[in-house]
Amino acid sequence: MTFFTIVVRGLIRRPVRTGLTLVGISIGIAAVVALVGMAWGYEKSIEKQLDVIGVDLLVSNMSAGIMPKVFDEKIQEKIAKLPHVAETTSVLMQLLSIEDAPMMMVSGREWGGFTWNKLKIVEGRMPKDGSEQAVVLGTLAAEVLKKKVGDTVQVETSELAVVGIVDGGAVVENGAIILPISVMQEATGNQGRINFVDIRLTPNTPKQTVEELGKQIQVIFPEGRARDASEVVSANQGFRIARAMSWSTSLLAIVVGVLGVMNTMLMTVFERTHEIGILLAVGWKRRRIVYMVLCESALLGFLGGVTGVTLGALGLKILEFTPAIRGLLEPDLSPKLMLISVAIAVVVGVISGLYPAWRSSRLSPSLAIHG
Repeated sequence: MTFFTIVVRGLIRRPVRTGLTLVGISIGIAAVVALVGMAWGYEKSIEKQLDVIGVDLLVSNMSAGIMPKVFDEKIQEKIAKLPHVAETTSVLMQLLSIEDAPMMMVSGREWGGFTWNKLKIVEGRMPKDGSEQAVVLGTLAAEVLKKKVGDTVQVETSELAVVGIVDGGAVVENGAIILPISVMQEATGNQGRINFVDIRLTPNTPKQTVEELGKQIQVIFPEGRARDASEVVSANQGFRIARAMSWSTSLLAIVVGVLGVMNTMLMTVFERTHEIGILLAVGWKRRRIVYMVLCESALLGFLGGVTGVTLGALGLKILEFTPAIRGLLEPDLSPKLMLISVAIAVVVGVISGLYPAWRSSRLSPSLAIHG
């Protein structure tokens, strides 16, 4: 009988108990995959959106929320005059409940600004000008709202005509309602207010110059910050809180898994005192007994981790197509997240097996055999 055979036999000795323990670990790891995958996915979706649009710097008054506070649109005019600023465009973006959709991105954009350039018409047309009471829908937004060209959509107090369906090249863009900023301001009661200034810099602007430009923008707009597009998500307090909450919630589920594995391994040790005594009597070192128990608990964690990753991935795929999520993010199912999740499960197994392993190594061979 090989060492691995002994390890496996220890787990299948009580299949129901082992199965219930695997369920506990799997639920914890599935929570990690689902919650962290959603948090990472939203961050990556925003980053991809900014990259597709071609934003170099993003000016906003970010607080603890996902969406920044509104501010005077005249700030954009002052920023546009600064050196090394090639183009600027104003944006008023909000997450709103739209008809049957509980939450949807609504993006009001300065008419004629570069944020319109990457939108490809799939059906219909763009608004005629910056004052037309009309919107275009991203392809995903059109599916979620069940709208086509010629329909109307209710945005807060305004009923607006759907004049086009567009492909924005990113999930967040395709899941958004896009309209001229003046129409958005009127519909939401934010006349003269924006919450983003998107900036394109002159080509090959040195990093030091970008940092100096950020300081100049802060003089113009003390409450705001100019951030590189790649740093917008990581620097936002709202996203940091969301990440912390996802890991904290996952930790609670993992703790339950730790207790489950520890209980299973303790029961296994108590039931196998006779077998362990014989192994010690025939020459097994105590450290090998410890290694055996730790291998059993690590294998239990690994199997629970693989099962949990599978369940979490399936859960994310289902969530991705729910009306509340669709169009807002593309959940992260990267190999990195899956490896981290399985590694957490194995570590949980090893930690849970430390005390049972120590207890097993303290057994007296003579007492264990006679017991």
